[in-house]
Amino acid sequence: MKLFPYGHATHPQWRMAAGLVLAQLRAHMALPEYASAPPLGLLYITDHYAPHAKELLGYLSAELPEVTDWAGTVGVGVAANNVEYFDEPALSVMLCDISPEHYRVFSGVAPLAQGGQGGSNFVPHTALLHADAQTPDVPELIAELAQRTVSGHVFGGLASSRQQVVQFAQRGDGNMAGQGQADGVFSGGLSGVAFDAEVAMVSRVTQGCLPIGPVHTITSVDNHVVLTLDDEPALDVLVRDLHIDLEQRQQALTKVRATLVGLAPAHDAAIKRTGEFDDAVLVRHIIGLDPAQRAVAVAQPVEVGMRLTFCERNMAAARADLMRIGAEIREALEPEEMTAELAGVLSAETSASPHPARRMAGAVYVSCAGRGGPHFGGPSAELQIVRRALGDVPLVGFFAGGEIAHQNLYGYTGVLTVFTTEA
Repeated sequence: MKLFPYGHATHPQWRMAAGLVLAQLRAHMALPEYASAPPLGLLYITDHYAPHAKELLGYLSAELPEVTDWAGTVGVGVAANNVEYFDEPALSVMLCDISPEHYRVFSGVAPLAQGGQGGSNFVPHTALLHADAQTPDVPELIAELAQRTVSGHVFGGLASSRQQVVQFAQRGDGNMAGQGQADGVFSGGLSGVAFDAEVAMVSRVTQGCLPIGPVHTITSVDNHVVLTLDDEPALDVLVRDLHIDLEQRQQALTKVRATLVGLAPAHDAAIKRTGEFDDAVLVRHIIGLDPAQRAVAVAQPVEVGMRLTFCERNMAAARADLMRIGAEIREALEPEEMTAELAGVLSAETSASPHPARRMAGAVYVSCAGRGGPHFGGPSAELQIVRRALGDVPLVGFFAGGEIAHQNLYGYTGVLTVFTTEA
């Protein structure tokens, strides 16, 4: 597996942006360290291009005949190595050097089959997943699709758009079995690309919120409504943790609106020693207060025994946790033993292509639409942190309406996945 060619551009006209991306892709494909004929394309566009999704995919497919399969979706922003495009017309493309027998593109009309079903020898191990937030029961569908994989883990995100929501899923000659004359552009449901166990990757979740109170145990509930925490009325616990006075109505509501809840399974401690949330925590909004029952309603069904922590979005915590997962991925992939010379090269790496010892062929980063830009201190700051952590690695991604990792739908998180090569 060689480095994945990638390109990104912004322009008011989609065809001009696509032309700029094609020039970058072809320049990479001409270099010996990059793949010359990768068959799988990942395509992410901002919602400015959503009305032209069919023409854009058709144009790229015609210009890149060696790319037989496509997957991707739309976001209010898209990401590439060291840069993000927010609220402007842009696209980001990466061509993956993965043999066709080791992946399958799927969609709602050509769903992912479990290993061995449908006469196929392909056994899905994990999957890059895109979903439409308007699809009914989407969290359950994500979990069900994850269970079709051997690992039980998927990664990706919900499409985000201020207009048309589209997903790309095209295989072979442009049509997948079961989709008739569909053109590879879909609305609604789930789509993506599954990989077998031969495709090695490392994936991590980074949280963007900081606890502002202790971890509590939910002791009584009514579906979305938390009645008691630690056998005490939930609203009383909220008031104490937030240091608010409900008699000061406006100030209290302002504080509550800026507060989220971190939910974790009963067996999980929820908070790391560093003071940040672990991967098992799902961050959700507070959607209401019930003074009569002294209860708190949250945007997630809850169960007795779950852990709950009141939290808030925090730039410093988000930056620190993003750097942490980058360091974890780098440490996992670098050689266990290396010479002083190699260590020096890796630490000072500034070349246009990463050192082979990094073992990174390409990466996909899906971040929350509420995290990009100013939340990290400035334009493209989030992707610059990823660049400093991983080095100059081919990368694409998008800013989602919800992030997918393991079998869960997250919020205010980033999901970073790196495709790895042999040492």
